[in-house]
Amino acid sequence: MPRAELLARVADADALIPVITDRVDDELLDAAPHLKIIANIGVGYDNIDAAAARKRGVMVTNTPNVLTDAVAELTWGLILGVTRRLAEGDRVIRAGNWNRWSFEFMLGAGLTGKQLGIIGGGRIGRAVAAKASAFGMSAVFARRERPGAAGEAVAPSSTGPEDIPLDRLLVTSDVISIHTPGGHATRHLIDRKALARMKRSAFLVNTARGSVVDEDALVWALGERLIAGAALDVFEHEPNVHPGLLSFDNVLLVPHLGSATRETRTAMADLAARNVIAVLSGNPPLTPVP
Repeated sequence: MPRAELLARVADADALIPVITDRVDDELLDAAPHLKIIANIGVGYDNIDAAAARKRGVMVTNTPNVLTDAVAELTWGLILGVTRRLAEGDRVIRAGNWNRWSFEFMLGAGLTGKQLGIIGGGRIGRAVAAKASAFGMSAVFARRERPGAAGEAVAPSSTGPEDIPLDRLLVTSDVISIHTPGGHATRHLIDRKALARMKRSAFLVNTARGSVVDEDALVWALGERLIAGAALDVFEHEPNVHPGLLSFDNVLLVPHLGSATRETRTAMADLAARNVIAVLSGNPPLTPVP
């Protein structure tokens, strides 16, 4: 919905169900004096100024849990796609450039015996880690060394994957998968310094928020061959993609498909609606944001 239309429509609204492309800020909140709940469709809510909403007595909810498996599945699709060069191979065939089988043609990277480094140990990060053993990988989490540390996470339990310092994760991992929230605290967490610490044979995967990765730095790292490739479902300036990323065959790009299954999007919309019904009925919300 165009911004001007959204601002006009919320004037008499008691509830708003936005998606991640809808910016809910002071301007919108001022335009919606009757608003009681903002039920965001998505687990991330960096599109909403939650503090400004709370000051006005407006409840904010999100849709956790219901999209965990879908995003974890897509993450593994990206890992397999970039390490085994699937999209690149598809382009070769469509361009008519495959003439015969060759022993050393389009060799990719295997996963068995490799380390998966996960930055962000929430529900989705843990779900991704749970599937690592199926591909013969060991999973580690970046350790949270102080409360609220940007981009760091806690391992799910003492018996789960090991948690290690972020720098060690960068240096030792063969695939690094990002699952942190967006926002100021994690903006450009993966910058030139972080990329330079990665193995030259390592791959970077991001299904979290585009702002976590400095795309200028990523283009630089790819150009310098400091990493083996990247797979991105999210981008800094969606729907715009850094033009430099388009020039690399070892970069797999998909248009923010993390939760894009019929089952998951239906469940997300249903949960958002149930949050609205609960609050407008005078009951506590099902999934309030912190």
